[in-house]
Amino acid sequence: MTADHGRAMRFACLAALALVAAPAAAETTQDQRVWFNATWMGSISGNLVGFAEVQPRSGDGLSRLDQIILRPAIGWRIGKALTVYQGYARVINPVDGGPDLKEHRSFQQVSWTPFSGRAAEVQSRTRLEQRLRADGGDTGWRAREMLRYEHALSGRQGDLAALVYGELFVALNDTDWGARRGFDQARSFVGVEVPLGGRSTAEIGYLNQTIDRTRGRTQVNHVASITLFWRP
Repeated sequence: MTADHGRAMRFACLAALALVAAPAAAETTQDQRVWFNATWMGSISGNLVGFAEVQPRSGDGLSRLDQIILRPAIGWRIGKALTVYQGYARVINPVDGGPDLKEHRSFQQVSWTPFSGRAAEVQSRTRLEQRLRADGGDTGWRAREMLRYEHALSGRQGDLAALVYGELFVALNDTDWGARRGFDQARSFVGVEVPLGGRSTAEIGYLNQTIDRTRGRTQVNHVASITLFWRP
């Protein structure tokens, strides 16, 4: 075999390996999940407001507990359409056969309602998180932006409404526990907002969560989402 033939054979072998590895490099895994969120929101005193969330999340349908989030915050209402918050989240991820993976998050949030009409409303939520995890020493900085649109089916706010929203997550730095700068995940939701009496509501629908696991791996979760907002 000549040198040229040897180089050609090596090139062909490398090309074949690249073709075999290509699907693995772009691997996508999927899961069916159920998320439940119970949130209290209300006034504390004057313009001082707050909220508190409890969020258990299951994976593989309802077969296992995947995550628990406890998230309180206090805020200041600057005007009818704008509120700023400082909050804290405790995130617990159960691990089969090992200790739970725990995370502390401090966050700052701006909630803004740029449009509110007779039948429709547009809301924006901007959040900056500082993430500390038990499996590393670095602080991960992450920005989140959510845009939400609801439209009352009767033409009057407060009645049953169609609801859609999207949220983009962007990691602002690399960490020793695995976060990588850039696109982190995206969520999109379609469903309904159901009045429960007073200003309390329930939001029920389908949520798609697409997560970048890095190295060409993507996680897509199909989520049945149920959120209860208690607003006394």
